[in-house]
Amino acid sequence: MKVRLILAMVFTFVFASVARSQEPAASPSPAPKPAMSRAQSQRIIIATEKKLWEAWKNKNIALFKATLSADSVMIGDSGVANKTEALKALEVPCEVKSYELSDLKVTFLNNSAALLTYKSTQDATCAGQPVPATVWSSSAYVLRGGKWLAASHQETPAK
Repeated sequence: MKVRLILAMVFTFVFASVARSQEPAASPSPAPKPAMSRAQSQRIIIATEKKLWEAWKNKNIALFKATLSADSVMIGDSGVANKTEALKALEVPCEVKSYELSDLKVTFLNNSAALLTYKSTQDATCAGQPVPATVWSSSAYVLRGGKWLAASHQETPAK
């Protein structure tokens, strides 16, 4: 009786092992996504900056909420503002008739940080006051969770 029990256990083990070896192999884990190339990142950063200018013109604060990093810092003639303060400042009524960005240049500080510099000309008023017609701007971008986010923006009126 003991022999039969032992043989039954051995056969069960052998058949189970053979059956498992004939099952298709578990699918390998998906290959990691390749990192964005610098050229791809550059295009995304420039396109994002242009979308933010268009959002300013169209009073689309939602795009700023989605695109500014949580720890973003904005620097303007009123001083330094965090994300919450910057979003509140966007509520000031602005009339943007036109704008143009030129001389755009992306400088990568490392694989997840870049600085965008450019010149912008604009015909706009905010709270009834004209904004400088030409400014030199810089925007810092950080790559977080696979998405480029605006971490800082600064403008200096051109002479």
